[in-house]
Amino acid sequence: MKKVRWGVIGAGGIAQRRTIPGMMQCENAELVAVMEITPELAESCRAKWNCKKAYTSAEELLNDPEIDAVYIATPNCMYQLLAHPNEIGIVRSYILGDFDVDGIDYADPYPAMRKLVSLSKYVRPLTPTSIARVSAGILSHGFKKPPVPATEGPSKFARIKRGLMPHTEKADSETVSFHYDMSNEFYADFLGSSMTYTCAVFDNEHMSLEDAQANKLRLILDKLDLQPGQRLLDIGCGWGSMVITAARRGIKALGVTLSKEQAAYANEWIACEGLQDLAEVRVQDYREVPEHDFDGICSIGMMEHVGVKNYQSYFEEMFRLLKPMGRLLNHQITISHDKPHGKPGTDEFLDRYIFPDGDLGAPGFIESCIHDAGFNVVHQENLRQHYALTLHHWNQNLSEHWDDAVKQVGFERAKVWGMYMAACALNFELDGIQIHQFLAVKPDRVGHPDGKWYPLRQWWQA
Repeated sequence: MKKVRWGVIGAGGIAQRRTIPGMMQCENAELVAVMEITPELAESCRAKWNCKKAYTSAEELLNDPEIDAVYIATPNCMYQLLAHPNEIGIVRSYILGDFDVDGIDYADPYPAMRKLVSLSKYVRPLTPTSIARVSAGILSHGFKKPPVPATEGPSKFARIKRGLMPHTEKADSETVSFHYDMSNEFYADFLGSSMTYTCAVFDNEHMSLEDAQANKLRLILDKLDLQPGQRLLDIGCGWGSMVITAARRGIKALGVTLSKEQAAYANEWIACEGLQDLAEVRVQDYREVPEHDFDGICSIGMMEHVGVKNYQSYFEEMFRLLKPMGRLLNHQITISHDKPHGKPGTDEFLDRYIFPDGDLGAPGFIESCIHDAGFNVVHQENLRQHYALTLHHWNQNLSEHWDDAVKQVGFERAKVWGMYMAACALNFELDGIQIHQFLAVKPDRVGHPDGKWYPLRQWWQA
């Protein structure tokens, strides 16, 4: 088994008493280099532990190609982890620069994350005794309340104290604004020219992001099979790419979003293309749409904001808004494994930094909700690998436009988004999360009692 190669920065003091001896007891660890502030101390440590190299500069040690170095830059890292011994403590430390990874690209930290995952098999769970020892060592220097990143939003409990009950219209308006109303230019930095913030569909790994996003929009419209003059409702329409694409086919398209920034961008785009007679985007909650009898409804990347407990009522609302034999295309991120009673998958990092109140359901639970709302579920497919590819493109775009991204939203928030997208790509690859498209049809039991509400076989090209 390959050994993990270590370098220790600050090899004296507690490192000599505890860190290095513990490392030397691990059969899968190899101490390659040490660093101390003077040549004499560095050489003394090297000789004591019989390692290859001694440095007097942390930079020199971190540039050593034999070492995969993760180093602690400030004591705040330990205070963060003591205060929050979970992902929030790690995220805060990373965002604030309390720890770093040598050679990391803040816009695309995926390679570093992959490398850390490969080391996970060497990590041993902490025992209560070791936790007590670490805590005592930190507290012996006194406890310091660690800082909180400026980009961190309030916790779910804090939002509820302010009267923002999850997934009410008031809370949804604020949480959507938190996520989307930053800067359209920032989103353009990583989304590219399509301004489409959902999973693309790739014919192969070499397909461009722009072509894959156009392919996704084509696939959805082909599944809905709407004809010129028919009516489409796009719920959570983003910056309007689906509404625009539908209008180019002669379909009358209405998009609704809770983001003022998105609606302004979309309506300007519609005007530039001269599609005002066919397309419109409103700032409106889907529960307040006055029209009905739509021929088709698409919900693309919207369900992550709805809340698992509201899935049933959401699909019942879609059922009400569609005309008989109308079609629903639901495209959403899912968790890979069912939880008891449809319990949602949640994440504290995403809740505080990216998607407040966001949660995910499992595909089986979602399909049951669509069915129980009265629909015939005609088709379902898993696009998990496509989202990993999409995210890699977004990270690459962010890296290429890093300076402008920092200008638009600040270094700290840009760093958060680089980490968020890279972590999501990794999670899709590891099958922790998936993304599914569900195609459903509203029965017409009165007008077509023969049950012939859709063709016998698939009518679209995959």
